[in-house]
Amino acid sequence: MRTSRLLLATLKEDPSEAEIISHRLMLRAGLIRRLAAGLYSWLPLGQRVVNKVAAIVRQEMDRAGAQEIVMPAIQPSELWQESGRWNQFGPELLRLADRHQRDFCIGPTHEEVVTDIARREIRSYRQLPLNLYQIQTKFRDEVRPRFGVMRSREFVMKDAYSFDMDAAGLAKSYALMHDAYVRIFERIGLDFRVVDADPGAIGGSRSQEFHVLADSGEDAIAFSTSGDYAANLETVPSAPPETTLAAPGQAMEKVATPDAHTIDELCQQLNVASSRCVKTLLVRAAQGGCIALVVRGDDQLNEVKASRVPGIKLPLEFAGEEQVRQAAGAGTGSLGPVGLHLPCYVDAHAAVLADFVSGANEDGYHLRGVNWHRDVALPEAMDLRNVKEGEKTPDGNGEIAIARGIEVGHIFQLGAKYSVAMNATCPDETGRAIPFEMGCYGIGITRIPAAAIEQCHDERGIVWPTAIAPYQVVLLPMNLAKSTRVREAAQALYSELSDAGIEVLFDDRPVRPGVMFAEAELIGIPHRLVLGERGLDRNEIEYKRRRDGAEEKVPLDQVVKWLRSLINTELLRVNA
Repeated sequence: MRTSRLLLATLKEDPSEAEIISHRLMLRAGLIRRLAAGLYSWLPLGQRVVNKVAAIVRQEMDRAGAQEIVMPAIQPSELWQESGRWNQFGPELLRLADRHQRDFCIGPTHEEVVTDIARREIRSYRQLPLNLYQIQTKFRDEVRPRFGVMRSREFVMKDAYSFDMDAAGLAKSYALMHDAYVRIFERIGLDFRVVDADPGAIGGSRSQEFHVLADSGEDAIAFSTSGDYAANLETVPSAPPETTLAAPGQAMEKVATPDAHTIDELCQQLNVASSRCVKTLLVRAAQGGCIALVVRGDDQLNEVKASRVPGIKLPLEFAGEEQVRQAAGAGTGSLGPVGLHLPCYVDAHAAVLADFVSGANEDGYHLRGVNWHRDVALPEAMDLRNVKEGEKTPDGNGEIAIARGIEVGHIFQLGAKYSVAMNATCPDETGRAIPFEMGCYGIGITRIPAAAIEQCHDERGIVWPTAIAPYQVVLLPMNLAKSTRVREAAQALYSELSDAGIEVLFDDRPVRPGVMFAEAELIGIPHRLVLGERGLDRNEIEYKRRRDGAEEKVPLDQVVKWLRSLINTELLRVNA
């Protein structure tokens, strides 16, 4: 492609709307443009990356025996009502009515539709196992779309769905998809981890997430420093506290704490460690009112664990300030379990504290020297906290380390959740109707480019892995408009590179060399060739690798063969 014909929509300045590195660089490099909140158009360079990601995913899905289909983006409400998710999914499900006032939704996922296909088309156990997949646009009405395409409302996803007769068959289908996902991310060339995860709204008995490691990742990943354990932080169980509840050593007293609305402010005023305090949080109850959750002051509430509290409203929702005051008589910074007439649950690590500090349920006051049993009944203890670095892993093999990750894939063992709800069965050898054992497997096609940029960039711009770069090589001729020799040699080399199957971006614009170099580095092309008069005199061309800046002079008559071998070696290394 000649840049003179390419819609190369680069920007010199950082866009004010950009929140993270990938968002900023995707806008500056002209990969995307914002249409509305959470809605983006993909421009030519960006779409080439998306197409390459989709091609790798498609190849590995086909290799694993999955079959590609396409299902409608608009789905009738009847299917979602059958599965029970029409009211469960929440406001992220964009609902609409057609001219006949029939209810539909724009699909955020396709479990219901594919289950309907299976119950209509699969007539015999001999047709199983079956795995159907699609690469298609999805829509989720995020309450706060952010980070560019990382958390947009409209996105492209590969979603696959497996059907088996029993749990053993499902386990095999799941393992095939796990291995296919590993190959996909290895081929793309990203540093990633596979972690155990919470199934969430999709449901099922087991799920694993695939995370690209990056400091800007929204998810915290806990993994063992010396073993194989890895899980999303939200699913990691805490080890039981090492101490037991001690006898009271202080009398309870109410103390004034003006302007102490956070744990840090409280600790500073009372000169007490956060581990000697408790935080009381109010969440909405399913039947109205509030439920209180108590954790130690230096711990963070784990919302996934909290969602398992009996009677809680799902999805979990914290009580607003007005509801908090109605329930407790004070604001959120002054809450505590003493005298709080609400259902209450306490984290196990807070349940062994003695002589602790808590809110007094009165603005501007806290209680010091609080003890369970003596001053307040000990609520039911549960695991409600996030684990911390340095704690033992659940399997006992090593200590917890925590890294940030960007979720780019998620696989689930659904079991019979949807097939039972939607009466999707298949006759077995005896003719008995058996509900399908299902799995589902998603990959964020349009999220992967952003995740790759978060992991692969420097101060000059994007550093694409070769497998998904919009072009493999950028050819920069010096003084093209003034030098007939350079123009003819560059055009000949461009044709030779293209004929050899190398994807080359030929910068034939009448712009200064500095502009060429800056834009080539901004858009992240992995390999750069610079051709000028001096090089022609010496029959050589200047090569530079974007990833590490390695430079080399290559004979002009050998550069095509040399470059093709270099690129093939890179691709073979990640494909091995």
